[in-house]
Amino acid sequence: MVRFENVGLRYGIGPEVLRDVSFEIGPQSFQFLTGPSGAGKTSLLRLLFLSLRPTRGLITLFGNDVLRLGPDDIAALRRRIGIVFQDFRLLDHLTTYENVALPLRVQGRDERSYRAEVIELLHWVGLGDRLHVLPPVLSGGEKQRAAIARALISRPEFLLADEPTGNVDPPLARRLLRLFVELHRSGTAVVLATHDAALMDQHDARRLVLAEGRLHEER
Repeated sequence: MVRFENVGLRYGIGPEVLRDVSFEIGPQSFQFLTGPSGAGKTSLLRLLFLSLRPTRGLITLFGNDVLRLGPDDIAALRRRIGIVFQDFRLLDHLTTYENVALPLRVQGRDERSYRAEVIELLHWVGLGDRLHVLPPVLSGGEKQRAAIARALISRPEFLLADEPTGNVDPPLARRLLRLFVELHRSGTAVVLATHDAALMDQHDARRLVLAEGRLHEER
């Protein structure tokens, strides 16, 4: 599904933030992406989501060389990828339901074709009683679960999550992890970026470890 070969990334004329990164991610797999703050985890996720292109090296995504992709190709591939941002990125003027349904509205789908699906997903993440609430009223944990639901509503083959448990207490972090594990068991490949060692110990999965821009450990 994903292959990185000696990938390097720099911003402008600055030093490389990722250096000689090589790894593969298979379909229906689960892996943690970890490392200290500033190690390059978010930059690596942005490469995976096609919001950045590498400075050097080769990235293959769903069999496509990302450096050869045009704007329409990128848009098509992104529809196969879900992403949960660290800062939620919910729209404050839309209800929980409307935020989660937004990707389907953008695709031009009629609400009658997805309303039941959105409501079912919100119940699955524990927000069945918060459908018509605006984001400023939601707690941090509720916002995170809404962001997860929005990432999942298009049924992605590949899900990226950037520190999804970074701003919640340990019991909620474990609950969110269970959501990701259940999603993985249903057939979605997951990359969960975190620096929380205790959280990673809750689930036996591969760990991709970044330090100073290098993937120095993989197990």
